[in-house]
Amino acid sequence: MEIPVWVLVVAAGIVFSALMAVKTGKEERKEEIESIEREGEIYMKRLEEEKEQREKTLEA
Repeated sequence: MEIPVWVLVVAAGIVFSALMAVKTGKEERKEEIESIEREGEIYMKRLEEEKEQREKTLEA
């Protein structure tokens, strides 16, 4: 029994699509984590600046 070529092409396309979906998902997760870390750093910097301003206000 011989498998038609179009069936092999479709199967290869499905496998390729699955691999690309996994790769893209990993990249998106990595970018999301980096974005969250940057936002966290900005937030912490703002908190430090506000803390310094409050300390200056209390000293004056």
